[in-house]
Amino acid sequence: MLRLIVVRFDRWWLCALWLLAGTLVTTSAPPTFAEWKSACDKLPPNRVLNGRMPPKALLPLPDFSEMDRILDAWFALATNGPLATPAHWLSNGPRRETFFNTSQTWFTTPRLPFEPFVQKLVLPPDAKVHLQGDLHGDIRSFLAILSQLQERRWLDGFTVIDPNLHIVFLGDYTDRGLYGVEVLYTLFRLKLANPDRVHMVRGNHEDVNLVSRYGFLAEGQAKYGNAFKAEKILRAYDFLPVALYLGCGTNFVQACHGGMEPGFSPGTLLSSQGTNRFQWLGPLLQAGFLKTHPNWLGNKPEAAMARAQFEDFTPTAPTSPNVIGFMWNDFTVFADEPAFTHNPERAYVYGQPAVAYLLRNAGSDTARLRAVIRGHQHSGIPNPMMRRLVASRGLFRHWQETNAATGRNAEGPTLASQLESDPRRSLPEGSVWTLNVSPDSVYGMGCGFNFATFGVLTLGNQFEDWRIQVENVDVPLKF
Repeated sequence: MLRLIVVRFDRWWLCALWLLAGTLVTTSAPPTFAEWKSACDKLPPNRVLNGRMPPKALLPLPDFSEMDRILDAWFALATNGPLATPAHWLSNGPRRETFFNTSQTWFTTPRLPFEPFVQKLVLPPDAKVHLQGDLHGDIRSFLAILSQLQERRWLDGFTVIDPNLHIVFLGDYTDRGLYGVEVLYTLFRLKLANPDRVHMVRGNHEDVNLVSRYGFLAEGQAKYGNAFKAEKILRAYDFLPVALYLGCGTNFVQACHGGMEPGFSPGTLLSSQGTNRFQWLGPLLQAGFLKTHPNWLGNKPEAAMARAQFEDFTPTAPTSPNVIGFMWNDFTVFADEPAFTHNPERAYVYGQPAVAYLLRNAGSDTARLRAVIRGHQHSGIPNPMMRRLVASRGLFRHWQETNAATGRNAEGPTLASQLESDPRRSLPEGSVWTLNVSPDSVYGMGCGFNFATFGVLTLGNQFEDWRIQVENVDVPLKF
């Protein structure tokens, strides 16, 4: 048994983590990928359920014990793996006595401090990165994509077998779909099997305030009653970076869920030695940024708005005392929209000139931040952004030259003819890319699309050689 697990995870220390978590003394082995997919295929799609819970007899995890064991292994990885290595942290990291104390949760007293962080990951020029947007409780689309990776021989079961492949998930794993538990179980299995190859970013829905309002806590209670350990899942989110800086040579892209965060300067992190480094966010100096960069928004009205909104603060939660931009902020759709606005129902919205300035000033000659790839900006109704996401085959580049605000309400073939829709695309300097949300969710149902999307980012020694391949998978949503 032990020898087989050593082969499967290819890391002696990961086997030790599973031993620490007690997973080798269970009475039954965790399901294989084929067994897991077969069980999940029996579940009715979210569109069929229409808000009703699936029958308990069909649940692929009939009780919470298997998820509980996986969470124990997740905590063992977080507290014994690279994240727990002081040399991997830039300067002062989070407080070890609280950050790595997994017995303390958001519901214990004293309250757990919120200690968000970012990660830098440097990859070789022949690497390829699978990028996945919001999943929102859609296990059907998630497994359809993973099955395609099996067919390509990028994955074998839950294990990455392509030596050049990394997989990045961009947050919002639960809520607004009724299979958040199944999505998280799949994600944690992937991460545990490939701790150096699978990377998860924290989105705005990885937050107790949102999961209590948008469905995930209700889902867990309905499926498992008092056995559901919401506090344990929420604690697991604390070990996810709020932004991942993917780099090769001197070039980096920001992979996150939301958008820009002027209060944090990544320059020192990007220029630091080492291929895998972490940095505690610490105080976000938004007002300080405005003082040291008075020309950022010039004398435009949006500059006064930024001065009224921005403040220097240490986050105590993802939205308190102000939002963390990496998790919450958005981008304008058209190049001729204002450089900065405030959406009181969400967060801040950044336009092309504001973003170009932030990217130029984020790095140095030895480490340049070139572009942003993210999710988050979705709607359950076909607004201008969602129509462009669908017309772009699930990956939309903001501020395209042929995408003027005068065509805001264009749709169908007319819109598709104006936008980038080729499978393989270059990454212009200063570009921002939004990945679509999974289709078996309120978003897919409201906007009428049935295809799941992922991107494959290929790197190179020169940023001009970087490309992103857009892939679609048709998802059967009838039952």
